[in-house]
Amino acid sequence: MSKLKKLLEAKHFVLTAELGPPRGANIEAVKKKASYLKGVVDAVNITDNQTAVVRMSSWAACLIVLQEGLEPVYQMVCRDRNRLAMQSDILGAYAHGIRNILCLSGDHPQFGDHPFAKGVFDIDSIQLITVIKKMRDEEKFLSGGELDGAPKEMFIGAAANPFAEPLEWRVYRLAKKIEAGAQFIQTQCIYNMKRMREWVKQANDMGLTEKVYILAGITPLKSLGMAKYMQKNVPGIDVPEEIIKRLKGVPKKGQAKEGIKIACEMIYELKEMKGISGIHLMAIEWEYKVPEIVEMAGLLPRPKV
Repeated sequence: MSKLKKLLEAKHFVLTAELGPPRGANIEAVKKKASYLKGVVDAVNITDNQTAVVRMSSWAACLIVLQEGLEPVYQMVCRDRNRLAMQSDILGAYAHGIRNILCLSGDHPQFGDHPFAKGVFDIDSIQLITVIKKMRDEEKFLSGGELDGAPKEMFIGAAANPFAEPLEWRVYRLAKKIEAGAQFIQTQCIYNMKRMREWVKQANDMGLTEKVYILAGITPLKSLGMAKYMQKNVPGIDVPEEIIKRLKGVPKKGQAKEGIKIACEMIYELKEMKGISGIHLMAIEWEYKVPEIVEMAGLLPRPKV
């Protein structure tokens, strides 16, 4: 069984992190990033050609991480594969010991390094959840064909964005993913805590947090420039003006430290928030800072099952 699932079922406040595979076949790059996360987090998301930029495949990097003693969360986007390839990759990943999967739609190819690539989007992320659930629980392919060995212990996850427009529909999209079979949710990175509180309250009021484990997404800001870029250029991310002003009031050399402080303050609040079961820490290409952040946020030592 998934260690992540065991920890959540035991009511521990879990911590997952993110690891971006290299732009090549450099195994040592994966191992180096993994070394910063050992003993510090409960599971590690391996991104799948994030931002539509070609990288080592998620399932391959998952196997390296698994060999390094970490539990991977296999990210799968709908952008790059049709339903045949998806089901095939899921079975292959499971056969090699991968027990967690996160279902995502994926960024459009026009935003990446191959802007003229054809996006597949044969099925969407909610349909992908139903496909995996059918394979696991009914031992059948989407076509209805019988499986010779089902992924019986696959722990199914999905993403949620409390900050995308229209705001009033975000909680209903969460409900759809839960209905489809999502067992854990990782949110978009949070900067607008007021909006996050409202979304979690809606989810609590609808009884959704009793049906799914929600991990709140945290991305520490490295600089004022990063904050401004995310505020203006990254769809679905809400960086309030007060965060911009706070970073403006700090000398350039101290902005990274202040960004980490802001992240830790949010983590402390989220730890006390009803309906939040853990943190998903997305320290983008800043994996070496994760141990420092985790310690500052009071998340050590990690629980065992």
